[in-house]
Amino acid sequence: MNLLKVTHIREAAEYIRSITPQQPEVGLIMGSGLGILGDHLEDATTIPYHDIPHFPMSTVEGHAGELMIGKLAGRSVVLMRGRFHMYEGYGPDLTAFPVRVMKALGVDRMIVTNAAGGINTGYLPGDLMLISDHINFTGRNPLVGPNDDELGPRFPDMSEAYSSRFRSLAKTVAAEQGFELREGVYVGVLGPSYETPAEIRMMRTMGADAVGMSTIAEVITAGHSGIEVLGISCISNMASGILNQPLSHEEVMETTEKVKMRFLGLILAIIPQL
Repeated sequence: MNLLKVTHIREAAEYIRSITPQQPEVGLIMGSGLGILGDHLEDATTIPYHDIPHFPMSTVEGHAGELMIGKLAGRSVVLMRGRFHMYEGYGPDLTAFPVRVMKALGVDRMIVTNAAGGINTGYLPGDLMLISDHINFTGRNPLVGPNDDELGPRFPDMSEAYSSRFRSLAKTVAAEQGFELREGVYVGVLGPSYETPAEIRMMRTMGADAVGMSTIAEVITAGHSGIEVLGISCISNMASGILNQPLSHEEVMETTEKVKMRFLGLILAIIPQL
């Protein structure tokens, strides 16, 4: 991370502080169709991404493109309604730039969500999966380049990229709400094309349970920054070749719409206990 980018982080954080005095503790990054949490923020301040210095723009359907800061389930949070993807043309460091800004605002724990294709044939569309680990198939890493020791170590440990403590909490909450969370390995790819059946067979052989086009750069950056992460995938469809039917973003949006109330109840119950 070069000096110019560190300056960008500070400028973005300073602008947000000039808009609202709230100091968030928890960061929330919402995937396709999962931005419903934003409707439940109290005392919310909404800032369009295009107003924040050095923020990219979100261009994908289902990603609103705004940062919200307010109270959720009694906690001060900063919420991204819409994220950035490398397939939109952004580098991995810019894709994860909001994580750096959240850290500068005081965030030390984060919930990252995404819509993902199910590779594990025991899954069904609409299942929610705790991410226990990930495989980076994007071929890119947001930490490439000079390292600033103020932001994090040169070689960050990724042995627990997804907090086991947070996963245990999420499973307890889900059981109390009467449903079982899946738990598995998420593989991140560059996109934007969906995977081929042969690629899915390879990923299953390598131990992946779900696949998507986001999350990896953000979680690597969070780990580098010392932010504890809970990751949750909504299984929005079965991956290529499993059901022998074409894949579409419309199917992703339809499935997330169906499960949004279960997702909402889970997150609202988890946040006070993080």
